[in-house]
Amino acid sequence: MYKKMTAVFIGSILVGFGINGFLVPNHLIDGGMIGIGLIIKYMWGYQTGLTIIFLSIPLYIIAFLYFRPYFYNSLHGLLLSSFFIDVLSPLRHTFAFSILPSAILGGLFVGSGIGLMLKFDTSTGGTDLLAQFIARVLSLNVGMIIFLIDGFVIIIGSNTIGLNATMYSAVTIFAVGIATSLLTLHKQPT
Repeated sequence: MYKKMTAVFIGSILVGFGINGFLVPNHLIDGGMIGIGLIIKYMWGYQTGLTIIFLSIPLYIIAFLYFRPYFYNSLHGLLLSSFFIDVLSPLRHTFAFSILPSAILGGLFVGSGIGLMLKFDTSTGGTDLLAQFIARVLSLNVGMIIFLIDGFVIIIGSNTIGLNATMYSAVTIFAVGIATSLLTLHKQPT
């Protein structure tokens, strides 16, 4: 129980740090619900974490009805990671890395945070929750499913962020996918 709580806390900080320290300053997006939240932030200025919570509600209803353990195991991950995404927003003005190192570092931080949570059967919710459903049903690596969903979101977001940022966002999801996959190869029993 303490390991899971620690994983959610540290993972949420890593996600918030990666997004605010590296992605937002360079107008990059991740995939999944985080990417959708960032696209909405870039378009209309809404808080990313709060947007992620609202967009995740339909998936949480499905989880509550059909995959109740995932609902209970990821609700705190959604709330805490969304909290840290918004609370750590002052980091957006802290680092001055160029776009390529930011894409890589941001992806590694976000992927490590997500992977750490998934390793302990929890997640940030959203499409990570969807990926857990799919992984359970099809016996696939959850990191690879997240990678595919992330690619789809980046394609959708390309009109908002432009071609250059889209290409670097692809680097970001590659880094997220690698970090998440490496951390979920051998999950810990909870």
